[in-house]
Amino acid sequence: QVQLVESGGGSVQPGGSLTLSCAASGFGFSGWSMSWVRQAPGKGLEWVSTVNVEGAKDYTESVKGRFTITRVNARNTLYLQMNSLKPEDTADYYCVKGPRRRTYDTSDLRGRGTHVTVSS
Repeated sequence: QVQLVESGGGSVQPGGSLTLSCAASGFGFSGWSMSWVRQAPGKGLEWVSTVNVEGAKDYTESVKGRFTITRVNARNTLYLQMNSLKPEDTADYYCVKGPRRRTYDTSDLRGRGTHVTVSS
């Protein structure tokens, strides 16, 4: 059974940094692309970033240059380093097994997510 446990969220001021983690179990982590998605208050799920099995990375335009996705296969863990945070980054963040998709809904989520608030 796929399990994804996100952690590392919190409240920061604009310009601050956070690192999110996602501990994966129940599947062959190293053989799958992994993605981060987020849901801002009152909005739908938005793709944020993906890292494939070769380590190639992709980001939504609004986070390029500020966020970095990494994976440590030996730990079955996915990370999202977030720098220069902006209020519009406020959201619940989820990791998702698999490559980028055109749309996401809540049935794609296997974890509880971790909340990020960016506010002065």
